[in-house]
Amino acid sequence: MKHSHTAHHSHSHGSENSPHVFEEFFDLGLEGMASPFLTPAARLWGKNLTVKASIVAAILLAVSFLLQFNPSMLPLSHLLLMFVYFLAGIPALIESFEDLAALDINIDILMTLAAFSSLLIGSGMEGGLLLVLFALSGAMEDAVTSKAKSAINSLHKLAPSKAFVMTEDGSLLEKSLKDISVGTTILVKAGEIVPLDGKVISGTSSVNLVHMTGENMPITTKVGDTVPAGGQNLEGALVMTVVNTSGNSALARIIQLVTEAQESRPKVQRWFEKLSRRYAMTVIFLSFCFAALLPSILGIPLFGIEGSIYRALAFLIAASPCALIIAIPIAYLSAISVCAKRGILLKGGITLDALASCKAIAFDKTGTLTQGELTYEGIKTLGNDSQESVQHALAIAYALEKNAVHPIAKAILKHCDQLPNLPSIPLKDFKSIPGYGLEAMAPHSSGEEMVFIGNPEYIISKIPTSQAEILSHEIKVFQEAGELITVLLVKTDLFILRFHDALRPKMKETIANLKKRGWNVVMLTGDHENSARRIAHEVGIDDYRSDLKPEDKLNSISALAQEHPLAMVGDGINDAPALARATVGICMGKVGSMSAVEAADVILLNDNIELLDWLIGKAHKTSAIVKENLFLAAGAILFATIPALAGLVPLWLAVVIHEGGTVLVGLNALRLLRK
Repeated sequence: MKHSHTAHHSHSHGSENSPHVFEEFFDLGLEGMASPFLTPAARLWGKNLTVKASIVAAILLAVSFLLQFNPSMLPLSHLLLMFVYFLAGIPALIESFEDLAALDINIDILMTLAAFSSLLIGSGMEGGLLLVLFALSGAMEDAVTSKAKSAINSLHKLAPSKAFVMTEDGSLLEKSLKDISVGTTILVKAGEIVPLDGKVISGTSSVNLVHMTGENMPITTKVGDTVPAGGQNLEGALVMTVVNTSGNSALARIIQLVTEAQESRPKVQRWFEKLSRRYAMTVIFLSFCFAALLPSILGIPLFGIEGSIYRALAFLIAASPCALIIAIPIAYLSAISVCAKRGILLKGGITLDALASCKAIAFDKTGTLTQGELTYEGIKTLGNDSQESVQHALAIAYALEKNAVHPIAKAILKHCDQLPNLPSIPLKDFKSIPGYGLEAMAPHSSGEEMVFIGNPEYIISKIPTSQAEILSHEIKVFQEAGELITVLLVKTDLFILRFHDALRPKMKETIANLKKRGWNVVMLTGDHENSARRIAHEVGIDDYRSDLKPEDKLNSISALAQEHPLAMVGDGINDAPALARATVGICMGKVGSMSAVEAADVILLNDNIELLDWLIGKAHKTSAIVKENLFLAAGAILFATIPALAGLVPLWLAVVIHEGGTVLVGLNALRLLRK
C-alpha cells in the first residue's frame, strides 16, 4: 500500500511498540501527519474519483462535439477537448508508461496508443470518445468487481482491530488484537462484535453468528460456551478467555479461505491471462502492418478518414479483448460472492468448474445425512413390564448416564429431562468400564442392588444362559431393523433401550433432486450393515457401503472417481483423506473437524446440506454464463475488426462496439448475484 510508509513513520514518534498495519493505525485512532487537505469532506471528494472524472470528461466531450459545428466556437471546442484528454487520457498514459517500463504489453497500452494516435490523424473527437468510454468502462469494471467481492469486504469489516483486556485489578485496557495472546481475559460489551475466538467465563447473552452460518438466528451463549470471532454480542456483557490469536481465529480462517478462493483462478481464466500479452503484441504489430501496407494493396491514402492509419486504428480498437478479459473473472467472483452470502464457502472459481463436471456424489452417513444425535425410540422389557418398573428403570438409567458423555447417554438424558415426576435415585460405588458400560449400587425396597447399563456383550456376561439366549434373540431383531440399543440390568429384570439417528431435515428431497439431475448417489459409512441399510432406505439411496474404515472410504472414493468426476460430502477427521481425494470435497462447517474443513473445496458453514442442489445449479449457471460471455466478447471482436479494415466501421463505432461489449459481459455476469 502506497501510504503505509507515512503511517509507520508518523507512528514511530508516538510509541515504542512494533509498527501497526495501516488500517489498524487509523482504527486505533492514532494521529497521522497533520494535513489541511485530509478533512472528512476532502475524503468524500476522493471517493469513486475515477467515476467522477470519467463523467465530467464525458460531459465536456459532448459539449465540445456540439460546439465544433459553430465555426466561431471552434477554439473553445478544442480547449474542452484538451480537458477531456487531460481528465481521461493522462491517467491512462501514466499507467501505460508504467506498464511499458515493466515490459508488460497489455490491453491498456492498446487503448492509450489508439486514442493518442487518433489525434495525429485529425480524429481527436473519436480519440476522446475512446478515452471517455474506456475510463467509464474501467470504473464500471471496478464497481462490478467490488460488488462481487462485497461478501469478503463485509467479512473484513466484521473483524475488529482492538479489544478490551481485563487486567488483574479489574480495570479495562484497550489493546490491538495483534498484541493479545491466548489465555488473555477480554470483555465484550453488548452490541459489540466478538474480536477473538473465546470461551465464556462470565455472563450470558445472545450472539448472532450470521457471518459464519448465513442464518440470522441469535444463539444463547452462557459460561463454558466457545464463541467465534465476528459474532455480534446482542444483549449482555461477556467476559471471555481468548482461545485463538487474531491470525488463527475462525473469522481469520474464513477470510483467508475466501481470499484464496478469489485468487485461485479457473483453467479458462489462467489460459486467457497467459494469452492476453501475446494477443496485445500481435494486434499492435498487425495494426502497424495494416497502416503501412494497405495504401499499396488497396490504393488508399495513408492519412484522412479513408486512410490506412485511420482504418488500422479502428482495427486496433475493435480487436482489443477488454470484454474477453473481464468476462471470466467477473462471472466467477459473482458466483463465489452469492454463495458466501448463503453460508457456502468455495475455495475458488475452479471449484465451480469441477462441481459442474461431476456426475456422482458420495455421502458420509453420521453427521452428514443424519444429524449425528441419537433420539430415544422406546424401551422393551424382558421381565417385569409394569408401569412402575419401567419408570424405575428409566430413573436408574438416568442416574447412571448422568456421568457419561456418550451419544446414547445424551439421548437418555434428553428424554428423561422431559418426563414428569421421574424419581431421583442416589447411586453408590459408581464405576465406568470404558468401551463396555457403567455399573453402580442403587437403593431397593429390600436394601441395595447392583445395576448395570451398557453394550449387550457386557450385560450377557452378567446373566444366566437361558436369559442370555432370549436377550440375544431380541437384540438381533432390533439390530436388523437398523436401531441402536443399550441394555439395562436391574436385579434380574432386563430392559432394552432403543435409539436411532434422525435424518437431517429436507434430506430426502435433496437426494431426490440430485437423482433428477442424473447423478449417481452413494452412501459410505463406518456403521454396521443394518443401520446403514435403514438410513439408505429412509433417504432413498440405493447404493450404500457399510463397515468402512477411513482407508476403505478412501479406496471407495478413488474407485468411484475413476469412473467419473465425483463430489464427496463429509464431516469428521476420518473423512479428510476421502474429501481431499474426491474431485470436489464438501465439508460440514459447524460439525466438521478442522482437518476436514482444510481438506474440502466447499464448506457448508451452516451445515445447510439442503442447498447442495442449489449450489450445483449455480455451478452449471456459472459455466453457462462464462460461455455466453466468451461468445459475446468474441462476437463483438469479429463483428467489428474485418469491417473496420474495409473502412465500413468508423473509429467512433469501433469504440462503441468495443466498450459496449465490455459493459454487456459485465452486466451478464452480475446475473449470478441473484440468490
